[in-house]
Amino acid sequence: FCGECLQPCLQVPSPLCPLCRVPFDPKKVEKASSVEKQLSSYKAPCRGCSKKVTLAKMRSHVSSCAKVQEQMANCPKFVPVVPTSQPIPSHIPNRSTFVCPYCGARNLDQQELVKHCMENHRNDPNKVVCPVCSAMPWGDPSYKSANFLQHLLHRHKFSYDTFVDYNIDEEAALQAALALSLSEN
Repeated sequence: FCGECLQPCLQVPSPLCPLCRVPFDPKKVEKASSVEKQLSSYKAPCRGCSKKVTLAKMRSHVSSCAKVQEQMANCPKFVPVVPTSQPIPSHIPNRSTFVCPYCGARNLDQQELVKHCMENHRNDPNKVVCPVCSAMPWGDPSYKSANFLQHLLHRHKFSYDTFVDYNIDEEAALQAALALSLSEN
């Protein structure tokens, strides 16, 4: 793990591995020198200017590359194929964009919420309700996470929409998962 991903795990009294959730001793964390060496020696072309940059410096380069910034500025925005006069249903919960529980910033998708909170609220000790979890059918809108940033980093690395069918109940979802598991093995 990179330092940024591992740091929130080290800020709690009993650190847990970000991947398998097993407790670990932060004093025994070692740098993966072989991975660092590979990242520092392997070069790849920038997607904007095609300049060869080491992978260790690629993120920094891409964030300041004028050609990448130009490509992003020229990226087409989403426009509906045809206009619609149908109203947006009000009874369907919004599970696409969220409000920051710290500052109220609106219209953040899941990835933007994680990025926003990491950049702006990394040291905020307040316990807050996870807007992603509270939007889910099984979510508890009154539960406050003791370490919201760690919760975001570990529980919301993927979009639930990819894996969840909101139109079936928990028992039907369990049966579907079991049937799929049996058919794959």
